[in-house]
Amino acid sequence: MNILQLLHTCIRSILRNRMRSLLTSLGVIIGVGSVIIMVALGEGSQREIETRITAMGTNILQVMPRRQTTRSGQQVMTRINAFSKMDIQRLRDESTFMSAVSGIASSNSSVTSGQGNVQVSVQGVEPEFFGARNWSLQAGFFFDDEDMRLRNRVAVLGNTTAKNLFGEAASAIDGQIRIGSVYFNVIGLLESKGASLGGSDQDDVIMVPLDTAITRLTNSRNIGQIVISVIGKEYMEAAQKEVEMILRESRKIAEGAASDFDIRNQADMIDMASATSRTLTSLLAAIAGVSLLVGGIGIMNIMLVSVTERTREIGIRMAIGGRKRDILFQFLTESVILSIMGGVLGIGMAFLVCRILASIGVPTAINPLIVMVSALFAALVGVIFGYYPALKAAKLYPIDALRYE
Repeated sequence: MNILQLLHTCIRSILRNRMRSLLTSLGVIIGVGSVIIMVALGEGSQREIETRITAMGTNILQVMPRRQTTRSGQQVMTRINAFSKMDIQRLRDESTFMSAVSGIASSNSSVTSGQGNVQVSVQGVEPEFFGARNWSLQAGFFFDDEDMRLRNRVAVLGNTTAKNLFGEAASAIDGQIRIGSVYFNVIGLLESKGASLGGSDQDDVIMVPLDTAITRLTNSRNIGQIVISVIGKEYMEAAQKEVEMILRESRKIAEGAASDFDIRNQADMIDMASATSRTLTSLLAAIAGVSLLVGGIGIMNIMLVSVTERTREIGIRMAIGGRKRDILFQFLTESVILSIMGGVLGIGMAFLVCRILASIGVPTAINPLIVMVSALFAALVGVIFGYYPALKAAKLYPIDALRYE
């Protein structure tokens, strides 16, 4: 029997029971589709995480004071040794890997305009902050060193805050807002960045000059965070060590004593988030792959039934010259075709589901390599689980097969 005859015979046998063939392939359809969808969701999520972190800057170091807990008798006290402008100036003067640095003084304040009243995060920052964190303007302009020196009451608004205060974001430019009891003029509107990695809205923010914030809003010269932009990703580790050394000297921390601040590396955050996402994706794909195993068992079960139903047909084929290997290849080919058919339908189902998910805002990224591997694995399932029924059919004795029923 040549290959064309073999395929013709197998396809005719499969089409003879269309519904049963479709149900037999259902396990493989679900298995292949599930694996592709799970991996697509995982990779889509990973890309989304990387995009959000990259939007904040990939060569960023964030320095934050560490909470220090002390016990005095029955009382437990928590102290935070905030940063000073002297710390920031030492970093500017002594760091060799830094392209920009900015202190941040944050507060959650009640903000009022002519059209609204909101509770929003107000951040006092330095002009270098916008470049370090990849912020760009939709309209207006950023405040500059002159505004810092004169402690001008000017503000740059995020899109969400501008809409909440003025109805339309574009209407905020040249408007006036009141932060607490201090009036500010709106000079800039930030481009929208969307949600952060933690899910908070990055556009719900107001930025004012750092010196203005610490003298007019917080009444404290303490700075709660320092953001540092490194000249290149390849210098992140060296820059982190250098920043720690400079700040320890500036804050007069004794040798051997623990630092009273923490340094977060944005590149490490990307690697950590990506590694977590890959682990979850692999786990989900492995769970989905179990359904492929179940689909293979279903194929084996139906093929064994098929051998029993067609015992007399097998006997006739052998009696007129059919060889054992012809019978083996026929049943094995039927099993592989059923499995491949399930794989193709599963791939189609996965593409359809991913398109639907993308249309409702769920990030997906179909990996062509996973599609190919899933198709090959589906064919392999057909070979593995179809071999035993095919072997059983090939081992039938012609006389016993002809006398069957």
